[in-house]
Amino acid sequence: MAAGNDGAKTPEDDDPFGYLYADGQAAGAQPPQGGGYGYPGPTSQPGVPRTSYHQVRTVGERQYGAQAQQSPVPQQQGYGQPHPQYAAPETYPGGPGGPGAQRPGVPPQQPGGHGGGSGRGPNTRGLLIGAVAVVATVVIAITAAVLSNMGDKTDQAGDGETTTPTSAPSQDASEAPTAVPGTDTTPETELPKQDAATLKLGGSAVLAKDVKGAEGGDGAYVSGFNQPGASVTWKAKMPKGGQYHLTVRYAIPAVDANATLTVNGTANSQPIGLKNFVKSSDPNLEKNWQTTWAPVDLKEGENEIKISCEAGNQCDVLLDWLEVTVPRS
Repeated sequence: MAAGNDGAKTPEDDDPFGYLYADGQAAGAQPPQGGGYGYPGPTSQPGVPRTSYHQVRTVGERQYGAQAQQSPVPQQQGYGQPHPQYAAPETYPGGPGGPGAQRPGVPPQQPGGHGGGSGRGPNTRGLLIGAVAVVATVVIAITAAVLSNMGDKTDQAGDGETTTPTSAPSQDASEAPTAVPGTDTTPETELPKQDAATLKLGGSAVLAKDVKGAEGGDGAYVSGFNQPGASVTWKAKMPKGGQYHLTVRYAIPAVDANATLTVNGTANSQPIGLKNFVKSSDPNLEKNWQTTWAPVDLKEGENEIKISCEAGNQCDVLLDWLEVTVPRS
């Protein structure tokens, strides 16, 4: 088979755009002259109409508008790196979805927070260090306060001395309060008490049990005391001398009474008052039992205490019991 006619030109010359490539130019391809479709025409001259609106440029050479005068041809990006002109919008700073961009429905990114792809997690290490520092400060403050308190106590005690707390301060016997000078108020001291029915009776005084409410043995009491010369005498033995009260339980027919009190042979200047302290208006003796007291000066050992109805006394009274008591402060 005969060879075909490939034309007068080599394949490089058959490519009307061969001059645009480096290998075509190396082979001697030349751009057509005179302009036309796809070919650059002559350079426009002032006042001369353009012969073509299409000008061919080498790949990467064409510029548009003001960029042609201001912006150089961008350098080729390295392999695998996106060209800035073709990068996704979210990769631009401040762009939609880019670093620092606000996403719909997502709260703004805070430094150290969890929001956004470029945010950092919570600084747990810093928080832990801060908490340990706070605890250490509190422990140091408490230790300092305890040491300071201990130092104050040591200073108050004096050089080389320490104090020991006690539940109550000690008190000398001379400083202990006493209700009455010369009397023993300790619980083991038992002061005398006697039923009137067991005492020595004199004059018209007799025992009786008719009126209820007496506290003496078998409910006995002393009656018939309303005549002059009637009396009861008590021999009271005291563990210690001093000033005491003589307490008497009695009953009256809602009318004040009184009697003469004699201690160790000496009559008191004032009679012992057997008054209607309960303010009763009922003469029933059973409803009018009550007590009174008079001051007495007793000696250690045996004392004679006598209650009698003398001239000038009002003695309509029943006597139940007598007792020596410590004066109340």
